[in-house]
Order: sequence, then C-alpha cells, then structure tokens
Amino acid sequence: MGLRVIIFAIAALSLDLILGQTGLVSFGHALYLGIGAYVVGILADAGVESGFVQWPLAMAISALLAAALSMVALRTSGTFFIMITLAFAQMMFYGASSLYDYGGDDGMHLAVRSTFGGLVDLYDSRQFYYLALAVLVVLAGLNIRLARARFGTVLKGICINERRMEAAGFPTFRYKLAACVLSAAVCGLAGAMLANAAEFVGPQYMDWTRSAELMIMVVAGGLATPFGAIIGALAYLGIEKYLSDLTIHWRLGFGALLILLVFLGRGGLSALFAPGPAGQTTPVHKGSFRWARPFFRPRA
Repeated sequence: MGLRVIIFAIAALSLDLILGQTGLVSFGHALYLGIGAYVVGILADAGVESGFVQWPLAMAISALLAAALSMVALRTSGTFFIMITLAFAQMMFYGASSLYDYGGDDGMHLAVRSTFGGLVDLYDSRQFYYLALAVLVVLAGLNIRLARARFGTVLKGICINERRMEAAGFPTFRYKLAACVLSAAVCGLAGAMLANAAEFVGPQYMDWTRSAELMIMVVAGGLATPFGAIIGALAYLGIEKYLSDLTIHWRLGFGALLILLVFLGRGGLSALFAPGPAGQTTPVHKGSFRWARPFFRPRA
C-alpha cells in the first residue's frame, strides 16, 4: 500500500506541474503512466531486463510523445485543450487494447522485474519501497526548487495571465511545451515503477478515469503547493482502501467526501498544515477554509 501511494504521488507531482503551476487542465495525463508501463513490459518481454535501460527509456519515450502531442494540443485552450488531451489519451488506450501480442484488453503479466546490476533487488519489497521513496524525495525537492526558479515563476505568470506574459516578451508556448514534456517524463517514470510493483501492464493504466483520479489527488491535496500532490495521493488512496474494506458501495461515501472538500476547503488538504500568522501550524487556517462563511451565503 505504501509503495502504491508513493508511485501515485510521483504521478500526481508530475500532473501538478501543468495543472497547478501552469493552469493546463489535462484529462489525458495517465497516457504517460501507461506508456511508461508498456515500455517496461515490452522490453522485459524482449529480454531487456536492465532498469538502467528500461526506466530512462520509459521517460524518454513519454517525453517525446508529449512533445509531439503538445505541439498540437497547446494550439488550443480551455475546454478545447481538455477535450483534445482526452481524445489523445483514448486513442492510445484503444491502440494499446489492440496490441494482441501483449495481451490486448487483458494486458500482460510482467515477465521479470527490472534489474539494477545487484544494487537493488525489486523483488525485495523493502528495497523497492525505499528506492521509490528516495525517488519521491528527490522529485519533491526538485519540484520545490523549480517552483522558486525563473522557470516556475514564468509558469505561474502564465497561469494567472498568459496574455500579459506574452506582452512582457516571454515565449509562453515554449514554456508550456517544456512543462508538458517534463511532466510526461516524470509520469513515465511512475508508470515504469507501477509496472514493476503490480507485475502487470494493461491499457487500463492510461484510461481517462485514471487521469481523473490523478487530478482529484492534486486538487484535493492543494494545487501548486510543495507537498499537496503527495498529501492528496496519500488521502485518496488511504480513504479508498478504508472505505472499500467497509462496503462494496464505497464510491458513494467517497463521492460525498469529495463534495464536502469542494464546498468547504480552499487550498486543499495541504491548507490544514499552512503556517498561521505567527508562523505556527494551525489545524484550521482561517484564510484557507470557508468555515467562517458558508459556501452558499453571499458575500456581505
């Protein structure tokens, strides 16, 4: 369970770069999760077992595919961008379903987990867990550093007012393209890790519902926050596990919790840990939650 949370936290971090930082709402981000998984599965089936080959190649192919698709998708905006990313993801989903040599709709069992020359044994659950945790820590640190760098500042400016950033002389298309490519590469890495963890590769990894789950994790945790995606992944998968153990109708209760979060919370779950005016961590941040003003009550 912990390994699954870490892998999806990495995927959610990658989505936060374009959704939270740049304001691009993509319903096809799980496409790269599936691409990363399929690269590992196909290479393992062909006898290439080295993780030093599989994992970087999964990231590279995801990045190249994102560059090609984003060159088209970024020509649109708003609802059209949402729909075109969804269309690309579903095209790849049905394409993967037609790969009958690799299981088609049923997917395929991973022939062997990635090997790292004896440095890490992925069949040892403890070693795999700490490897994934180390990757998450490194990526979280890079995410914080990126948000504070010039590149991250420009992305935030694009999210707030893209026309003004263009007027200031910034090539906004290039920045958005770079963000999409970087985000896809990280998500491809998460896909490679997911294939090894589940020892399974299937088209369901890139279905649009998986993209929606990643989006819920990011929004629930807190958009464009240092650890929001990680908190969101932990909360989403933890609540899913707890409720599914209680009843087969767990999605009904889970949906009610999401509605409450939308109506009551500003800034997502990460706002619970936002520092107060005196620099102290407070359970409920007055500036982050709507408890003082109910959602349906108009402003004075």
